[in-house]
Amino acid sequence: MTRLTFRGTGDSMGVPRVYCDCKVCEEARITGENRRLRSALQIEDDELGQMWIDCGPDWGRQMEAAGVRAPERMLITHAHFDHIGGLVEWADACRWLERRGEAYSPEEVILEINSRFPWLNRQIHFAKADDDLTFGGWKVRAWKVCHGKNGYSYAYRFDHDETGRAWAYCSDAIALKDVELQPLYGLDLLILGTSFYEEPYPFDTRSVYDVKEALELLKELRPKRTVFTHMSHDLDLRRDYGLPDDVQFARTGMSIDI
Repeated sequence: MTRLTFRGTGDSMGVPRVYCDCKVCEEARITGENRRLRSALQIEDDELGQMWIDCGPDWGRQMEAAGVRAPERMLITHAHFDHIGGLVEWADACRWLERRGEAYSPEEVILEINSRFPWLNRQIHFAKADDDLTFGGWKVRAWKVCHGKNGYSYAYRFDHDETGRAWAYCSDAIALKDVELQPLYGLDLLILGTSFYEEPYPFDTRSVYDVKEALELLKELRPKRTVFTHMSHDLDLRRDYGLPDDVQFARTGMSIDI
């Protein structure tokens, strides 16, 4: 069995936003239902051990919540700060624990990370994920996706040959073309980033699908189950958005078994 736990479900600013006094941010400060750390996913599996996707600036708090001192390995989707800001802290933890971390990402992402933090190589081994990888019984494929005005990101698809199960993590994407959508077909689970319910800003200034666009996309992709993550303060988990039965919003600490 593979267990996925959402350690972070927020967008680049998280919720509450430090500058904001909207109803969602105020609720997040008081009761915490809408409190969202930057997006990160914890994967636990008897065959592959423990793996995380992304290592943002909330990494230390997420590790404490998980009761974990250091992950065995990481997959990195892209080199934006909300997805790599915790790598420095992870490297320091590796130093004190006298171990070497493993991080996997396509080469262009590794080059960006190393250009900003060249000392991370002392404690973290960065391995290319341009070709398929295998962890336990899972074959893992990375492919480049459009991140709108923010350039590019990578999504990851996991396939298990023995069980036939398949799931994908695509946190930062918008306006995907057919070739980018192909790996998102035939999934038992799709984890997809949606920052707003209906984003009001000009399309050329945007970087992530909104919920209404994602729901239209799901009519084409038809995954068995979908979870929306990477959410801004526009989305209020106290509200009923009338999502289909097979679609839900991620909540901090929520786990899914595959």
